[in-house]
Amino acid sequence: MSVNVILTLTTVPDPAVAQKLAADALAARLCACVTQLGAVQSSYHWQGQIETAQEIQLMFKTSAARALELEQYIQAHHPYDTPEILSWQATASAAYGQWIIAETQRPIHV
Repeated sequence: MSVNVILTLTTVPDPAVAQKLAADALAARLCACVTQLGAVQSSYHWQGQIETAQEIQLMFKTSAARALELEQYIQAHHPYDTPEILSWQATASAAYGQWIIAETQRPIHV
């Protein structure tokens, strides 16, 4: 049986920002895994001009329960004024999906 998970994509300006954003999101259990997809060249409209930039793409894998919190985290800690944050639901294999759900749960303190 498959499990629904959320994939969230963003781009950042350099490897140092990519590492920090990924490490902090993982430490907070906002995602189970972050894949650095590598360097990309982005061209886009910005403030009335067409810009081009070298960026790093990051793909976060998270549970539906943590998706909004992950988006808010990226928004708050991203260096861009208007960061790219794209999210969509995906179907994962049962084992992988359960792993994502387990890794994004907060520990219960009693």
